[in-house]
Amino acid sequence: MAIYSFDGVDLKMMLRGAVELLGQSKEEIDALNVFPVPDGDTGTNMFQTLVSAVKEAESVNSNHIGLVAGAAARGGLIGARGNSGVILSQILHGFARSLSGIERATAPDISTALEEGAKVAYRTVMSPVEGTILTVVRKSAEGAAARQSGDLLRLMVTVFKKAFDALQETPDLLPALKRSGVVDAGGRGFVVILEGFLRALRAASPVAKTSSETPVMVLTRETTVKNQPVFQENAGAINYTYCTELLVKGSNLPVENMRAALSPFGDSLMVVGGEGVVKVHIHSNNPGLVIEHCLKHGTLHDLKINNMADQNQELLTAAERTGTSKPLGIISVGAGEGITEIMKNLGADAVVSGGQTLNPSTGGILKAIDELPSKRLIILPNNKNIILTAEQAGKLSQKEVTVIPSKSIPQGLAALLTLNPEDDFETTGRKMARALASVRSGEITTAVRDTEYKNLRIKKGDIIGLADGDLISAGKELTGVLEDLLKELIEGEGRLVTIYYGEKVTPGYAEEITERARQKFASQDFEIQDGGQPVYDLIISVE
Repeated sequence: MAIYSFDGVDLKMMLRGAVELLGQSKEEIDALNVFPVPDGDTGTNMFQTLVSAVKEAESVNSNHIGLVAGAAARGGLIGARGNSGVILSQILHGFARSLSGIERATAPDISTALEEGAKVAYRTVMSPVEGTILTVVRKSAEGAAARQSGDLLRLMVTVFKKAFDALQETPDLLPALKRSGVVDAGGRGFVVILEGFLRALRAASPVAKTSSETPVMVLTRETTVKNQPVFQENAGAINYTYCTELLVKGSNLPVENMRAALSPFGDSLMVVGGEGVVKVHIHSNNPGLVIEHCLKHGTLHDLKINNMADQNQELLTAAERTGTSKPLGIISVGAGEGITEIMKNLGADAVVSGGQTLNPSTGGILKAIDELPSKRLIILPNNKNIILTAEQAGKLSQKEVTVIPSKSIPQGLAALLTLNPEDDFETTGRKMARALASVRSGEITTAVRDTEYKNLRIKKGDIIGLADGDLISAGKELTGVLEDLLKELIEGEGRLVTIYYGEKVTPGYAEEITERARQKFASQDFEIQDGGQPVYDLIISVE
């Protein structure tokens, strides 16, 4: 049966179908990693991002496709995790922007929306690389534009086929993919999403619509992100005690007028949404006034009021003692009790839990930004897959945020070492950025699959070593891989080598392998720290 248009109810059904299929496929997508390290999380990041998008879309009590698409875009924006999640959120953003104001979408509308989604995604990445999800999205949009049919089902079949073909070509565009015998993970995730859309669209018949109250997949606690980022903060002052969040539902909600009217009540204000539903977030001393104003425009839902003074008693006490707040705040991303404690001791005001396999969401980083009293902040992502997420959080904040593109824990720690309380915001940022080049980073972990890379033949379970992100050593013994890694990282004499051992390494064994390294590289200074990090048995910093 031909389908010539669909509305917000159909879009919700398609989104549910995509989440269901992506949830089933995320582990397979995670495994599509060029390096055999246990940090493949592309599928998981895309899944969690899409879950956030679907939850927000489900909150819209309307069959207006523009409103539903807009809500999905907002949910994806806040829930985005990792580079793949950020790119997916931008695809949704462009898609929704194109459908804004449209109640029912036709095939030409969807074709234009896909094209806009691809354009926005490309603009998100500073130096787009072909052979990635970006290529797959662009080719699918080109397929939609070339399809001369008013039947949406036929259009989506064409889009899916074009995306699938583009995915198969990704190894020809990226040699690293061909060497590893895999296709691009982000591209694969997008193809799975399109397949989920297509399956649900095929069910969009009059019979299916009458049973639309029974979703393809019900979003429950089990499908939401279980491990939310945790924040560890120190000194600062809270100007507004209550964090108030709620949804306002009604017709023709005046978003701009609401934002202007609520602005005098506090700070960290966010008023986003469309005509049917608006999400409000504000830090205020008078949540009652916020609620009374919102009641003028519609009904209230999901109301949450948190006393931030109770949540941040240590922070509040320090502010009362000094009577001042820091002119700038530092947010660092890290994992492991030892790493976290070191970051705090070096001056990080908030440590967001995250790293390999557990990328924080845009909303998680935004929460850390909002909860710090400083109006100007610096973020250290400390992972190449978190940089885009941090930048997106900074753009969503009303505060002035600078992201220093640190790609490893050693780079982040080197940046923190430059902190001087007498430096202003700009000077601090410049010093941190320069510090990234002063340190080399090494990681040692266990291979999760067989692979060949350059001249290395790696078996699942082998110990592997990476120098500045490049796989350079593999073997059966950690000490041998560490020696190879240090030979690569150390140039000249008088270098300081710091070894951070992970949660699976005992203190005694860490001391033993560090002593062996001291004897082998006698002209270098060695330090050992309990990092407690997951994934990597050792993180090595060479300054």
